[in-house]
Amino acid sequence: MNEKKGILGYVIIVVVLLAAVLVGSSTYVVHQNEYVTVRRFGKIIAIAQDPGLHFKTPFIDSTQSISAKVILYDIPQSDVITKDKKSMITDTYVLWKVAEPLKFVQTLNAIETRAEERIEASVYNATKNAISSMTQDEVIEARGEMLTQLITSEANSDMAGYGISIVQAQIKALDLPDDNKQAVYDRMISERNNIAASYTAQGNAEAQKIQNETDKQVAIIKAQAEKDAAVLEAEGEAAYMETLSKAYDTEDKAEFYSYIRGLDALKGSLTGDKTLVLDKNSELAKILYGNFN
Repeated sequence: MNEKKGILGYVIIVVVLLAAVLVGSSTYVVHQNEYVTVRRFGKIIAIAQDPGLHFKTPFIDSTQSISAKVILYDIPQSDVITKDKKSMITDTYVLWKVAEPLKFVQTLNAIETRAEERIEASVYNATKNAISSMTQDEVIEARGEMLTQLITSEANSDMAGYGISIVQAQIKALDLPDDNKQAVYDRMISERNNIAASYTAQGNAEAQKIQNETDKQVAIIKAQAEKDAAVLEAEGEAAYMETLSKAYDTEDKAEFYSYIRGLDALKGSLTGDKTLVLDKNSELAKILYGNFN
C-alpha cells in the first residue's frame, strides 16, 4: 500500500513538472518599452509590443526581446571640412530607437552594436554633407537647432531602411583645430565689431534725423505761438484804445476820467508820513479845493 502511494506521489510530481514546463514553453511576457519577436523554424511569425502575458506554440516557437526605448549613443569626435576648406572638429551624440522591429531583425539581426556602427557612419556622413555645404562662419552661425535638424533629417532618411528612427542627432561640441583657432576668433571679433559700429552709426543717424525733425516742429510751434501772442496783444491794444477813446468821447467823461486819475495820483502820493506841497493851480490842488474849472 505504501509502495503504491509512493509511486502515485512520484507520478503527480512528474505531471506537475511537465505541466509547468509546458506552461512555461507556451507563454512569454512582454515588458514596457519592449518588442518580442516570435519565430517558428527560424521565421518570424509575430511581433508583440503590448505589455503583458502572451501565448505561443510550445517547443516549436522561440522568442527574442528587442528594446523599444530611446537609446543614447555618443559618437567619437571626427574632423570635417567646410565649404571654404576649413577644418572643424565635431563631437556628436545620437538619440535613437527601433521603430520597425521586423526590418531591424532582418537587416541587423537585432544586434545593437551593429546598429550603432551603422548609425555612426550615417550621422558622420550627414554631418559631413551639412558642414561641407557651408562656410566656416555659416557653420558657426547655424550651430544649434538648424544644424541639428539638417543632420537628423538626413540620418533618418538613411536609417529608415534598417527600422531605426533617429530621434535627434546633435553636435554637442563644435571646435576648431588649435593651429587656427585664435586667428578665426580674432577675425570673428573684428567682424562683430564692424557690425556693431555699423548699427551704432545707423542709430546715430536716425537719432539726428529725429532731433532735426523735433527742432523743426518746435520752431514751427514757437513761431505760431509768437504770432498768436502778437495778434492777441494787438487785439488787446485795440480794445484798450477803443475803451480809452470812449472814456474821452464827451467833455463830461473826459473831466470825470481826469478827476479819477487825479484822485489815484493823490492817494498814491499821500501814503506814509509825508508833507505834500502843491501849487494852487495844480490839478491836485483843484481836486482838494473842489475846483474843476
